[in-house]
Amino acid sequence: MPRTSYNKQQEAPIMPYLASETRYDTMTYNRTGVSGLKLPAISLGWWYNFGGVDKLENGRAIARRAFDLGITHFDLANNYGPPPGSAEETFGTLLKQDFHPYRDELIISTKAGYDMWPGPYGEWGSRKYLLASLDASLKRMGLDYVDICYSPEMTRRAAQILKQMGTPCLIHQPSYNMFDRWIESGLTGVLTDEGIGCIVFSPLAQGQLTQRYLNGVPSDARASKTERVWLTPDDVKENLPKVKQLNELAQTRGQSLAQMAIAWTLRNPVVTSSLIGASSVKQLEDSLGALNNLKFSNDELGRIEEILK
Repeated sequence: MPRTSYNKQQEAPIMPYLASETRYDTMTYNRTGVSGLKLPAISLGWWYNFGGVDKLENGRAIARRAFDLGITHFDLANNYGPPPGSAEETFGTLLKQDFHPYRDELIISTKAGYDMWPGPYGEWGSRKYLLASLDASLKRMGLDYVDICYSPEMTRRAAQILKQMGTPCLIHQPSYNMFDRWIESGLTGVLTDEGIGCIVFSPLAQGQLTQRYLNGVPSDARASKTERVWLTPDDVKENLPKVKQLNELAQTRGQSLAQMAIAWTLRNPVVTSSLIGASSVKQLEDSLGALNNLKFSNDELGRIEEILK
């Protein structure tokens, strides 16, 4: 019988984790480009809610539930937190305490390329920085290897360099949602031509494509955080008329707005997986409800285009 362990951040014992036997029954798994690797249609990002400032037990509950529901891909980066690096440390703790027996069932990714430590070798794409960053990530996570490592690079050029080395470029991770469709202007064609998979982040446009902002900006919402420049109250106000119309359409599909927004990203055949965040188990489960209705009629797609004009 597994021994009960204790977390130094809390006095309550940690209940031993045994993954659900039905974890693969309902998840859809898609092929990554022309490779043999399959990823879940929805993956879990650790950008927020798993840092040193967050409650470990909340992150544990989210990660356990995600795996129980078939999410086999956890996406991290060297500077995820806050503070930077702490999300990988959280993963390392959960790997040791919960997920070690399931390592061969997990796809773990990390990234390097952005600001991590002072000086000219603490960011961007030098070989020294990338190798040092990856070594540090492996130590924080308690891993011998990661399955995917991202570095910012022009996609076609990166694919060519890797091909010359005899190593295929496996996957690209761009932003993509109803309000941010830049990949449709060339990148999706490159990915198709090169046989590269695509996992898209921010499918909910930083929470705009949810019901969170329908009645204004809550005090605890991301758009109210002055230190986060990716979403502002002005962004929310500008897009609100569209959000309300999209919400009405989602209701006719029997979905929440978030579920429809995630399903919409997956309608694109080049998209392997949609990368979500979650601050609670409830939010995670709601997002996974997108898989219950991934099909769009031509009328629905036409209505979405009309709203987004």
